[in-house]
Amino acid sequence: MNRLSSIAMLVTALGLTACSSPAPIHYYTLLPPSSANARTVQVQSPFLIDVLPVGLPEYLDQQPLVVRQSVSGGAVSVLDEERWVGPLGDELRNALSVQVAERLGTQDVSGLSSSADQKVVRIKVQIRRMDAWLNNHVQLEAGWSLGIVQGSKARLVCQGGFTEAAQNGYPALIQAQQRAVGALAARIATDVRNWGSSQQAKCSTE
Repeated sequence: MNRLSSIAMLVTALGLTACSSPAPIHYYTLLPPSSANARTVQVQSPFLIDVLPVGLPEYLDQQPLVVRQSVSGGAVSVLDEERWVGPLGDELRNALSVQVAERLGTQDVSGLSSSADQKVVRIKVQIRRMDAWLNNHVQLEAGWSLGIVQGSKARLVCQGGFTEAAQNGYPALIQAQQRAVGALAARIATDVRNWGSSQQAKCSTE
C-alpha cells in the first residue's frame, strides 16, 4: 500500500507540475519580409538619410503587446505571452529605416560617418498613438520632421494617420501593424524625395 501511495503521489505531483507550466511566449517584429519591399525601390536618391530614434508614448515602449479592450473604452491589456522581439521604439525605428531607405534607393547612415559633400536628410518621427484592437483594426497617428544635416535650418514638419483592418488572431494583428508602418514609411519617403530635392516642397497627403 505504501508503494501504491507513493506512486499516486508522484503522478499527482507530475500532473500539478504540468498544469503550472507557463504559457508559451510568441515573438513578433514590425519588419516585414524583404520581398514585400523589393517592388517599392525607386531610382537611387542623390542624398542619404539619418533616421533618429522614434518617439512614442512611454506605455507603448516595451516588449509586451499593448491592445485596447474595446473600441469605445479606455482600458488596455498588456500581453506578456505576445511580445515584440525588442522594445517597440527600436522595432519602429528599424522598420522605418529599412523601408524608407529601400523606397528611396539610399542608405540610412545613422551612427555612421559620411563625407561632407554628401547631402543627408535627417528624419525625426514621433508616434502619437498606435492603437490595436484584436480581430478589428489598428490605428497609427504620427508626426515627422525633415532637416538637412549640413548647415541648413530649414525644416519640413508633417503628420498623418493610418488605419488597417485586422483579421482574426495576433499574427494578423501584427500584419496590420506592419502595413500601417509601411504606409507611414511610404509617406515619409515621398516627403524626403520631394523636400530633399527642393525645400519649397510641401507635405504629401497620400
